[in-house]
Amino acid sequence: MNLQSRIVNLLAKPKQEWLAISAESEDVVSLYKEYIIPLSAIPAVCGFLGATLVGVTIPYWGTFRTPLSNGLVGLMMGYIVSLIGTYLAAVIVDRLAPSFESTGGIIPSLKIVAFASTPVWVAGVLRLIPALGLLALLAALYSIYLFYLGLPSVMKTPPDKVLPYMVVCTVVLIVISVIVGYITGIFMGVSHLMG
Repeated sequence: MNLQSRIVNLLAKPKQEWLAISAESEDVVSLYKEYIIPLSAIPAVCGFLGATLVGVTIPYWGTFRTPLSNGLVGLMMGYIVSLIGTYLAAVIVDRLAPSFESTGGIIPSLKIVAFASTPVWVAGVLRLIPALGLLALLAALYSIYLFYLGLPSVMKTPPDKVLPYMVVCTVVLIVISVIVGYITGIFMGVSHLMG
């Protein structure tokens, strides 16, 4: 799998790319090594740079930057928790598969989670400028659409079960993303701005 081609194809012609993905034989190690590890680093590294170098400007209060040491710890912890969260999400997708008459297995589940996460990981570059973070919501919506398109090909989900399966899995993925974000925020020392 060519990383750049995979990203472009998932974003530009996802239906065809899901068919190619479903035919590929992968294992957990190769999925992590060739795709998940490099792509999930984008939001972690860009978030670190944005928080420590750019910071968040609040009118009349000034600009708040994360101290470098907190940023480094947050970068490492956020990245590690993100990698674990991806696998955890795949396990949950796999466990839910029989309830939606879908083919289970950790490899197809990890494929669907990882490849559907592509827009969110790529949009992680927006974290270089924290004020643009809200635009990442558009990437999240496209990830949900990719998940929806991928279920029939990768998980062999029947057409009438695709929407409910996608909705349940989306809720799970959102919860995991919030947890990852919260843990990263704690370690970066920016959680005090929230409360």
